[in-house]
Amino acid sequence: MQDPASTIAVLRTLKDMGVRLTLDDFGTGYSSLSYLKRFPIDALKIDKSFVRGLCTNAGDANIVSAVINMGKSFGLRVIAEGVETREQFLRLQAQQCAEGQGYYFQAPVAAREYAKLLGSDLSATVSA
Repeated sequence: MQDPASTIAVLRTLKDMGVRLTLDDFGTGYSSLSYLKRFPIDALKIDKSFVRGLCTNAGDANIVSAVINMGKSFGLRVIAEGVETREQFLRLQAQQCAEGQGYYFQAPVAAREYAKLLGSDLSATVSA
């Protein structure tokens, strides 16, 4: 991120190859609003630290709402990270955040176990 022009060139090359790009942990660390207009991204992931406080902290709830609305206004998919409770899921759903990941849906599993969850035998093509 020290050389945004170079980063943008690499991201555009990846995008041209068909790679979908997601800006992870949005709202923390090095994430910046300027990335939304400059980088060829497809999705934003709302950092789990905000999702964690979604139902108990008004500030976190406001940030989650703002990120969802901002992402949608840029035509991006918005993914909530760290969804752990039904209440969080319902609040995100009410705000039309269509995607989420976290323990509420499923604990992390190895690739072979994931194939079993999908109901297919991908063991020949999946290596753990």
